[in-house]
Amino acid sequence: MLGATGTIGQAAARALAAQGHEVVCLVRPAVRAQERHGIRTGAVQALRQVPGLVIREGDPLDEQSLRNDGLRGERFDVWVSCLASRTGVPADAWSVDHAAHLRALQACRQAGVGHVVLLSAICVQKPLLAFQKAKLAFEAALMESGLNYSIVRPTAFYKSLSGQVERLRRGKPFLLFGDGALTACKPIADEDLGDFLASCIADTTRHRRILPIGGPGPALTPRQQGLLLFEALQIKPRFKQVPVALMDTIIAVLGLVGLVWPAAAKKAELARIGRYYATESMLVVDTQTGRYSAEATPEHGRRTLAEHYRALARGEVADQRADHAVF
Repeated sequence: MLGATGTIGQAAARALAAQGHEVVCLVRPAVRAQERHGIRTGAVQALRQVPGLVIREGDPLDEQSLRNDGLRGERFDVWVSCLASRTGVPADAWSVDHAAHLRALQACRQAGVGHVVLLSAICVQKPLLAFQKAKLAFEAALMESGLNYSIVRPTAFYKSLSGQVERLRRGKPFLLFGDGALTACKPIADEDLGDFLASCIADTTRHRRILPIGGPGPALTPRQQGLLLFEALQIKPRFKQVPVALMDTIIAVLGLVGLVWPAAAKKAELARIGRYYATESMLVVDTQTGRYSAEATPEHGRRTLAEHYRALARGEVADQRADHAVF
């Protein structure tokens, strides 16, 4: 397994072990991972405590390390990948979401792997960004490889919808793009997604398929998410609307500056990612109408976003959020 130190990866690794699989997780050495990749050493330590997990240290992005430190000449039946670029900017995306996965596919195939379970993303349905195109390119390579595959495309994660908690606690309003009803999603809890990924191995109905998956419905707009969060925090609802045009202006300015300053170009791409999530729903696209469909988006799991927000409010959970979080 690759990508076991991320929040989804940790949940999937635990689910795999709970379902009785012998799991080898290749993780970066703790100190190096913390310094260079922002991975909390606590994630590796927690994985070491899970019965049935074998932790091996190496670099999953390096082909030689993958073979020598991870596979070690042994035979494997399944490769599970929750590995993903941290920022989504072009260089990072094509390096991790595409090239590193291609190298791992070749190495795993030589190690006897016959089935690949890949964590992808539902947003690749409308590929406007570099990381989406990189993911799609590897999905295509995987489907053409001749190996069995289960490509899982989850909707929004709870951690990605929890970025305004501290903002609200400081008495500030919940920020909405437009009227707060531009988009909707069926977010899924880490442990429910982890269970779905792990179950792809034994469930033959999930083989050789692209599998969009969300959590228990109904689909929620950002305004509805905000109301749930206010309720969990026991704060009177207060919203502030931000015009999408403001993001367009920011992207345009950063894009121009990025022509002479690489750091601004990276910020422009991050802003484009933020705009995408602010204006596109994380639901299945109906192929006949071209519209997002809550009804066509499958559901899995039991823990709801409202329950997650209540746990956050009580301090029972803490969200580790990605580098390109909007808030």
